[in-house]
Amino acid sequence: MTTIAFYKPYDVVCQFSGEGQTLAQFDLPSNVYAAGRLDKDSEGLLILTDDGKLNQKITHPKNEKSKVYHVQVEGLPDNKSLMKLSRGVLIKDYVTKPCQVKLIETNYPERIPPIRYRANIPTSWLEIILTEGKNRQVRRMTAAIGHPTLRLIRYQIGQIELNNLRPGEWRELAPESIFKDN
Repeated sequence: MTTIAFYKPYDVVCQFSGEGQTLAQFDLPSNVYAAGRLDKDSEGLLILTDDGKLNQKITHPKNEKSKVYHVQVEGLPDNKSLMKLSRGVLIKDYVTKPCQVKLIETNYPERIPPIRYRANIPTSWLEIILTEGKNRQVRRMTAAIGHPTLRLIRYQIGQIELNNLRPGEWRELAPESIFKDN
């Protein structure tokens, strides 16, 4: 069984073929497939495995694996906005499940290409912990409180973290470290 943690760079799709930048360009082990997805505009932790049962354990909603996102947003959300986000927000016809959210400090290197910059509008970083994963959910959640997402990095799935990985790097995961009971 091969399972790896990979830092998916911005502007890369979570498949091995297709147009644009794909996973095929990163010299990943053969026969591994992404357990879940990150959209092209997002970056961060992607777990790839050749174990179908593990893939199902990671991705099936009933397992409610927590996922930690570090999100750079436009502006500085106040406590009322953060509380609203944590209780769940309406996205189209769906109210998101409650989540954990807090302001954080980070030291991520600048993204290439850089995020849009506006001299009169500051940015801030949030840590959002979800147990669900609808399409573009984090982006829609921050927009619902008036603070659009500028950069989104998935930092953790279950107990697996990015740690020191840089965009495009990967490391093999020891079988005993993969989702004990979390």
